Amino acid sequence: MNEVKWGIIGVGDVTELKSGPAFNKVPNSQIVNVMRRNLEKAKDYAERHGISKFTNNADDLLNDDEINAIYIATPPSSHAEYTIKAAKAGKHVYVEKPMATTHSECLRMIEACKHNGVKLFVAYYRRELDYFKKIKELIESKAIGDIKYVDIKLFLPPNKDDFNKENLPWRVKKEIAGGGYFYDLASHQFDFLDFLFEPIKLVNGVSTNQLKLYEVEDIVSASFLFENNIIGSGTWCFTAAENEALDSTKIIGSKGKITFSFFKPTPIELNKNGSVEKFEINYPQHVQQQLISKVVEDILGNQTCLSTGLSGARTNWVLEKTILNK
Repeated sequence: MNEVKWGIIGVGDVTELKSGPAFNKVPNSQIVNVMRRNLEKAKDYAERHGISKFTNNADDLLNDDEINAIYIATPPSSHAEYTIKAAKAGKHVYVEKPMATTHSECLRMIEACKHNGVKLFVAYYRRELDYFKKIKELIESKAIGDIKYVDIKLFLPPNKDDFNKENLPWRVKKEIAGGGYFYDLASHQFDFLDFLFEPIKLVNGVSTNQLKLYEVEDIVSASFLFENNIIGSGTWCFTAAENEALDSTKIIGSKGKITFSFFKPTPIELNKNGSVEKFEINYPQHVQQQLISKVVEDILGNQTCLSTGLSGARTNWVLEKTILNK
């Protein structure tokens, strides 16, 4: 194989700018077919992005002999089904995050890909963004000494659609998303911490629904322990007041601390010896492009991509343990 030819299942909002155009900008990569249940919207997407084929039937796309890799950009409830079908069709898989609605589904996806000799990647693109790689560089260079503790705070006000009980966002429907906004957003955070340090081996959490806008959790608190004995904690509230919105993570070391945000490229702050150094690093136009480049090179056998089904499953395990607390 000298070129990765992609089919995309689910050309919704995430594929418009974050990911979709990047597949045609990465060397040795090309989108050849896209699928959406609404045929007119699939056609519109294909025409706007210069893609030759489109369909409203996922099976037609999966059985397209021109395709050798599938990008699954649907909500999590269909990730396992499409991944397993893609694996049986002999296609490599790049799947959106979180990897699935449950950890057990993740394990089935891993097994299907292994059994059929195809590779499985998860779209945790922060692993390859320069902003987050700078944080990793600071950690590895011992800029703040030995790491002791991680503290996550994410407080967001409700989305306006959260008040529409007749048409709630899919991200707060457990049967589609696996959980609420915690599953959608904290998954990025836990995956990056897994990338920075070692896997989390112990999790304790409490969660509840305080505002009753939907059925899943709207506030979560967790404590966790990494395999290398770094301790972490986090609080996530998705019904905060507008003026209390906060996205701040602190990594505390023996010689200082690093403070940064997960969802906006606010300056990274390195606090050491009483002084603060700031690093301003913006996100690229297509935030998934650097990860997609690694995925393509891995499929072609030139590099190794570290955002795999195995790492993605570990993140689902953490999310599940936090909410179920068992």
